[in-house]
Amino acid sequence: MNGNGILRAGRLELRVFDLEKSVDYYKNVIGLDVTAQDENRVYFKAWDEFDHHSLILQKSDSAGMDHMAFKVADHAALELLEYKIEQFGCKLSRISNRTRVAEGEAIRFQIPTGHYVELYTDIEHLGIATGSVNPDPWPDGLRGIAPHRLDHALLVGDDVKTTTRFFTEILGFKQSEKILSVDGEQMIGSFLTTTNKAHDIAFIKGPDAKLHHVGFYVDNWYEVLKAADILSKNKVEVEITPTRHGITRGQTVYFFDPSGNRNEAFASGYMTYADFPTITWTEDQIGAGIFYHRRELVESFNLALT
Repeated sequence: MNGNGILRAGRLELRVFDLEKSVDYYKNVIGLDVTAQDENRVYFKAWDEFDHHSLILQKSDSAGMDHMAFKVADHAALELLEYKIEQFGCKLSRISNRTRVAEGEAIRFQIPTGHYVELYTDIEHLGIATGSVNPDPWPDGLRGIAPHRLDHALLVGDDVKTTTRFFTEILGFKQSEKILSVDGEQMIGSFLTTTNKAHDIAFIKGPDAKLHHVGFYVDNWYEVLKAADILSKNKVEVEITPTRHGITRGQTVYFFDPSGNRNEAFASGYMTYADFPTITWTEDQIGAGIFYHRRELVESFNLALT
């Protein structure tokens, strides 16, 4: 938990075209469990997550992200954050518990890059199949890639500098890494954490209110390779075959869901502590920062979804 009471990344809602096809993909290829559904939304959790859901699919005529949400320690922290967010100048509203399955009231606001973010504290606790007393390392019956959790999202927007200031000064995040122009005058990338992970959310400079990718956490390099095998076996479009990031030091494979939303299976990465210094990358080395082995960007990787 950071000093402002934000515990971690809690959930993310994705827009998809074909709900039935998307449910099959996230259930059987990604390996998430369905926990609830209605006519227009389906709720999922990963096997190692104890809250009711971390991913929501919303039937829509456009792909991309509806919002990302962070879990807050308690109502007092939520109310204080609400005040700080309004003072910063973000457009904010209250979300009734009647509009969110298995959740209490939340606050929703628009950040400087145009994305919507929510904060909440109350959510139904389902636990995990291994239990919490003398548990085995993993449960029986895992499917697909079977990530441990929703890990992070990379978003695209123009004002990375002000957005970084909002997350660090108002929400209490720490900046783990940043990407600067060669002259150091412009911030074109920012990686932010509210835990001890390398990042919980990140931003790269580009058109406002766009999604780049959603990352799911797997254990290690072998699990990234296994994820790539599962993707190929299921004829899923793979954008980047297994490799390493310079930024975060994580191992990765990138691919697309049936609607074109980019997903990532992400492993490892360093831990951040309270005194962790911000790492700087310069724009001329961004190829190695993103794809350390090939040391250059793939053209398609610059594209993002609305």
